[in-house]
Amino acid sequence: MRASMASITSSFTGVRSASSWFEVYAAFSTFMMLLRTAINDLVPHQLRSYILSKLKSFFSDRHNTGQVSLQIDQFWDGQTNQLFQAAQEYLPTRITHTYKSLKLGKTPKTKNVILAVDGRQEVVDEFEGVSLKWKLLEASEKDPDDLPPSRHRRKSSHQSDPDSFLLTFDEKHRDKVVNKYIPHVLTTYEALKADQRTLKIHSLSSGHWQKSELTHPASFDTLALDPDQKKTIIDDLDRFLRRKELYKKVGKPWKRGYLLYGPPGTGKSSLIAAMANHLKFDVYDLELTSVYSNSELMRALRETSNRSIIVVEDIDCNREVLTRSTTKSFSDSDEDRKTIKIPGRFTLSGLLNHMDGLWSSGGEERIIIFTTNHRERIDPALLRPGRMDMHIHLSFLKGKAFRVLASNYLGIEGDHRLFEEIEGLLEKTEVTPAVVAEHLMRYEDPEVALEALVKFLKELDSDGLILDL
Repeated sequence: MRASMASITSSFTGVRSASSWFEVYAAFSTFMMLLRTAINDLVPHQLRSYILSKLKSFFSDRHNTGQVSLQIDQFWDGQTNQLFQAAQEYLPTRITHTYKSLKLGKTPKTKNVILAVDGRQEVVDEFEGVSLKWKLLEASEKDPDDLPPSRHRRKSSHQSDPDSFLLTFDEKHRDKVVNKYIPHVLTTYEALKADQRTLKIHSLSSGHWQKSELTHPASFDTLALDPDQKKTIIDDLDRFLRRKELYKKVGKPWKRGYLLYGPPGTGKSSLIAAMANHLKFDVYDLELTSVYSNSELMRALRETSNRSIIVVEDIDCNREVLTRSTTKSFSDSDEDRKTIKIPGRFTLSGLLNHMDGLWSSGGEERIIIFTTNHRERIDPALLRPGRMDMHIHLSFLKGKAFRVLASNYLGIEGDHRLFEEIEGLLEKTEVTPAVVAEHLMRYEDPEVALEALVKFLKELDSDGLILDL
């Protein structure tokens, strides 16, 4: 090899013609062949691979000088990094059918198969004209020499290095990515988490909340309500959700009260379940007969979580909230509230104070729902706006709402030859959705079920009965 180098040097010093240039080329080619042979024979394969990877990385970095990379570790300051969790949930929503390297899994707590990205393929996202690339850096693929000291310490304590996400984008979009795109990922994650969470229903027992899964399937699509009334309720709930900043601006606690009233069997419990499923809120069923003092009521309400619905059913059955003497004008004054104080029980004053004061001192994004069969029996102090903001009258079944029941129980979509007659009979009679639903379930054949319902409604109309059982 030394002789070859000497020959090349000699050729360079004596270059005088085209033949001399050819001699230089031949000598250099011979030198490169000898050098490659020596490297292959003397340098281990692992070292050669390492050198080539470093060279590739060096020239790649030189080429992408305008790119910014943000590393999102699985842990931050000893705790789970919420941004890592957000990326984990967000990125599968950006995967298309063109991706060829994915992960699938399922846990006992999930109903469906879970889709996730792996480290072998980048996920490309677009946001307001910005192209962003995500890559999962799995622990098994990381070079320990590239980890900072803190990651070495964590690795020794956890026995395995955590994963990371690498987000890459053009440097000129740095502000938009940090100030708008990252919050967008977090907001999407919160929405996905709320949609996937298992709702709970809590019941007060011996002074403590006992929880179980809320499995009631009711939704606004399945409720037998007048379409206009249903839309009004949905719009009100959605408006409440998006007005956090307005409540804060005007100095009001972020809560809303609803009163559901009407005859038994008109769907009050189903509407509560539909509201919970729509909002993705847990439900707290507060049975006032199990509350024995104002302090116990305060403690029970303080233990409820944010994003929850507190339900007090059949409020008219509780003496503490019944209408005071009709000979006396109603007032919200403390003196007036004292008139119904019952020793050893909570008072209307206590209930009103908790409704007005508790929400501003602890918790937000809460809804309280009272149900009653007799609104006229409830003390007006409890019903005024700010406590019960929206009064929803659930009455007897009428024509438009009947078609929802026909779809739910009989699978009939669109029109039917008997619908017009049934709707006409419903307008002349007073029968609850529960009664009609029970008749529709008696027969498997839709034709037989509808004909039997027509016969029942005609008999009801001729007798002039009001059926609400």
